[in-house]
This record gives sequence, structure tokens and C-alpha cells, in this order.
Amino acid sequence: FCGTDVVKDEPTNNVPDLIFTKLGLQLHRRDNHPLGILKNAIYEYFDSNYNNQFLKFDDLCPIVTTKQNFDDVLVPADHVSRSYNDTYYIDAETVLRCHTSAHQAELLRKGYTNFLVTGDVYRRDSIDSTHYPVFHQMEGVRVFSPNDWKDSGMDGTSYAADDLKASLEGLARHLFGAVEMRWVDTYFPFTNPSFELEIYFQEKWLEVLGCGVMEQEILKRGGKTDNVAWAFGLGLERLAMVLFDIPDIRLFWSTDKRFTSQFTKGQLGIKFKPFSKYPPCYKDMSFWINDSFTENNLCEIVRGVAGDLAEEVQLIDNFTNKKGMTSHCYRITYRSMERSLTDEEINELQWNVRDQVQSQMNVELR
Repeated sequence: FCGTDVVKDEPTNNVPDLIFTKLGLQLHRRDNHPLGILKNAIYEYFDSNYNNQFLKFDDLCPIVTTKQNFDDVLVPADHVSRSYNDTYYIDAETVLRCHTSAHQAELLRKGYTNFLVTGDVYRRDSIDSTHYPVFHQMEGVRVFSPNDWKDSGMDGTSYAADDLKASLEGLARHLFGAVEMRWVDTYFPFTNPSFELEIYFQEKWLEVLGCGVMEQEILKRGGKTDNVAWAFGLGLERLAMVLFDIPDIRLFWSTDKRFTSQFTKGQLGIKFKPFSKYPPCYKDMSFWINDSFTENNLCEIVRGVAGDLAEEVQLIDNFTNKKGMTSHCYRITYRSMERSLTDEEINELQWNVRDQVQSQMNVELR
């Protein structure tokens, strides 16, 4: 962990205790953890196909400035991701990075031209089996100079886009075998053109990563005016859940030997065997919402009380009455990955959630 004092009593700070406990754990640096195994498999691909040209960074501090996280990658000032509803702020100028792209500009300025950045990233998010407020990303960047494309008969952008697609199709085959793939045009603030790669895996199309040709403005700010570059970003959990058959994102954080002992350094795609399925417990909660209500804030409160015992928060009903007041009913699923929960335990959690929702969100419980 990078030693920066993380301020807790700063009025703009919205980082809950649960998130503080995750800082510095760096699951992606554990060689026998699914995320570390996947990271190393991607390294292997780039090392062998690009002659060890890609420099690797996997311990850059997750505490970054709003400039690094947003401005340096051209995220517009009014973009939704800048809101306190979506991002964890340590103070008004400092955040927990939402993506590994937060380091792109700085590494370009330092003169790096081929690099991979892996790290833990943080976003306020919903609660379900595929979303967690901390997850891990890998970013790849490759910079070309005019000499690289001058004999190709293409302009720099087309050359970079072709190289990017060939490179990432190779990576997908390295990880998933001989799968069918397709490219989908998309939009990102920091690349143009931008693409998503999808593969056909286990009878369905799966989005593997987002990528594109880097916006010239980012290169220009990094002192590279004549260059063209590509960049990609992928979520390690998303791919690891598919490759290792891991059904719930909370399992990545498990210290239970029944989970951790199933994985071995260097062995990609060992299929996870569930050690037991404990029963879920459902609790419903209805309240009249106000103008400032957001689902992310509700999920933060549930996580703050129940931690990883909260499996899902789902809106199951909403209606507006004649006075124009709107009511939401949420179903909270509690379940431990490791043991059966008792009624007393769940009831206490639920009462606590109700209290906190009422006092912190100023909603009227029904």
C-alpha cells in the first residue's frame, strides 16, 4: 500500500470502512489466486509474442488525483462517473481510481511506449453476483512512430487498429482456445475508433474487453505529437469467473481454504468446485423515496451493515400514488459462502439496515 494517509474525517470523503479493509490486499499479485493466475497468463502471451517489450506495472498506488482519473483520459466535466454516487472520493481532489487508465498519461510522459498496468479499481456499484465495489483491471498500451507504418500503405490510425485487433484476437485464443470472435464498434472518451471484442463461449456471446486507438490529445499531452497508439482495458474478475467457473464475485475475496486450495500457480482454467450451497435468506423493505435517492447509496448502506453477507439487492416493486409519491420495494438476499446464517443474525442485520436507510437517506419506511 502506498503510504498516503487516507483521510477519514474529510467532509467530502465517501469511502466506507469495508473499502478501507480492501486497500493493499492486491489479489492480482498472488500467483496462486485466480486473478494472479490470469494476470500471469496474459503476461505470458505478451512476453512470447512481443519479445518481452511490454513493461509491467502491478503495484501502482490506487489513490490518484481527479486529474489523473478523469481529466488525463478526457472524461468530460459533466460525465456521470465523476459523481459521488459512482466514485469513491478521499477528498475533493483525490479518488480511489475507477480504472487503471488513470496511470496512462503519467507513463506516457515518462517515455514508456509498450506497457501493461494491472491493479485494484474501485466503484460504487449495485450488489449482485457479478458486481463488487473493488475489482481488478488490466490496461495495455502500445505506441507506434511514423516509421512503423510508413511502408504499410495505411495511415497511422488504420495501422494501429489492425495491429490492436490482431494482438487481442491472439490473446483471446491464448486464454479461451479456438473460439469464434466478433468486433463491435462502441464509444469511449479516450479512444477513437473504439471497439469491444466478443467471443462465443459456452453457448453465448461474451464481451471480453474494450479497446481502441488512443485519442491524439492524450498522446499530445504526453509529449508524443507524431505518434499513434492503441490501448485496451479488461476486467480480470469477469474473465476469471468464466475461465474458472466461479459463480459469485465475492468468492475472490474468500480466505476459506476450501476456496483458496483449489487453485495452483500457472494453471489457467481449473474449474472451481462449489464446496457447499448454503441457503439464502430474503428480506423485503419498502419505503417512499425522495429526490436524492439513488440505488448505489442504498447498496453502500447494505454493504456497510452486512459486508459480504449481502448477496443481492433487487428492486421488486415500485409504484407512484395519487399524491405523486413513489414507493420502492427492495428484496435483500443474505447468504454466506462459508456457513449457514441464523435467523437472529439476519434479523439483526435487517433491522440495522432499516435504521441506517431511514436515518442516512431520509426516506420514509412503509
